[in-house]
Amino acid sequence: MKSVWSTQKKGIEKVVRKGNYPAAITATMDRKEALRDADGVLITILQGGVNVWRSDIEIPKKYGVDICVGDTRGPAGVFRFLRTAPVMLDICRDIEQYCPHAVVLNYTNPMAMLCRYMQSESRINVTGLCHSVQGTAAMLARWIGADMEDIEYTCAGINHTAFYLKYLYRGQDAYPLIRKALKKDEIWNEEQVRNDMFINLGYYPTESSGHNSEYNAWFRKRPDLIEKYCTHGTGWNPGAYGYILDRYLNREDTWAREYEEWLENGEVQLERGKEYAANIFNAMFGDNQPFHFNGNLRNQGYISNVIQGAGVEIPVTASKDGIMPETVGEIPQHLAVMINTLAGCEELAVQGCIEGDCRKIFHSILFDPLTSAVLTMDEIRDMVQEMFDANKAYLSYFQSLTLE
Repeated sequence: MKSVWSTQKKGIEKVVRKGNYPAAITATMDRKEALRDADGVLITILQGGVNVWRSDIEIPKKYGVDICVGDTRGPAGVFRFLRTAPVMLDICRDIEQYCPHAVVLNYTNPMAMLCRYMQSESRINVTGLCHSVQGTAAMLARWIGADMEDIEYTCAGINHTAFYLKYLYRGQDAYPLIRKALKKDEIWNEEQVRNDMFINLGYYPTESSGHNSEYNAWFRKRPDLIEKYCTHGTGWNPGAYGYILDRYLNREDTWAREYEEWLENGEVQLERGKEYAANIFNAMFGDNQPFHFNGNLRNQGYISNVIQGAGVEIPVTASKDGIMPETVGEIPQHLAVMINTLAGCEELAVQGCIEGDCRKIFHSILFDPLTSAVLTMDEIRDMVQEMFDANKAYLSYFQSLTLE
């Protein structure tokens, strides 16, 4: 482990040298030392190795639930959350003690459940970031030949299932231009699931087609539907079974060597990327230039017809005064039906985690749209019990791991 973080330190030092930045880089395995008096904290972790992670994907598949990524919700996302939550709470407790005023940005999935959990169980100032909002906005701009400087949008919902309630190009509704662009085969084929959702729902969703296909009952409950919607897309994630698991396994034995090669011979690019953490930190304790983005917070009236207290992804502004949420109001009712179903399942999972109640976890997965479209209640119970058995080493905080 030490060799990994010391190698990563060398990579950051390479960037600092290239940019001639007045920065000192310190690497430590002591979390308290890392957190002490910090102004900003980034959390990006994975709890449990690939052998337990792959069970999130492979056990549901055995029962007929075909999952593409499995890091957000549904059976795979819920058990990833249950493994990760205790570690995140330990981190929160250290932040409360060693840097209570720090701005905390979470990049760890499942984003909605983890942020909602930390925001109710700790006092830290935390929000979550997902690149799907700005990434999709840029994709839509590319499709209509627009520059992002000419685009304005309002996006709201829950993580990985938010919608562009407004998408403007030079002040005008750009949805007619997007519908026109979808008539081109190369654009339709790029995001087959999401494009179908847009045509039928009237609002474009965030996150890739592969991700979206596992959040609802429409696209992967039968082999013929997986063949039609989740196989031939040309975007980065059309929806193949175990897509991210396969990518991880393919690079498990090569990534360290590739990183070493970059340290020796790779070029450093100093242009700021599309992730928002640096902009947010700059707004709050740098030069205080306000920065607008979508963050993950508990719903306190921000979306009026989505479950109050649930984790939502909404427009916010970071400034020297803090992270200020914007009130979206009421979203279209049909979108609220979809979002409330998913948010309700997430709420059950979070409550089950807090209370150590395995039945609430079962109920969370029982109502998951894809799972309930494929399996009976008894089959879901058997599947969830097998997943509890596979994760028992991480779930000692539960009262019982046996569904009765």
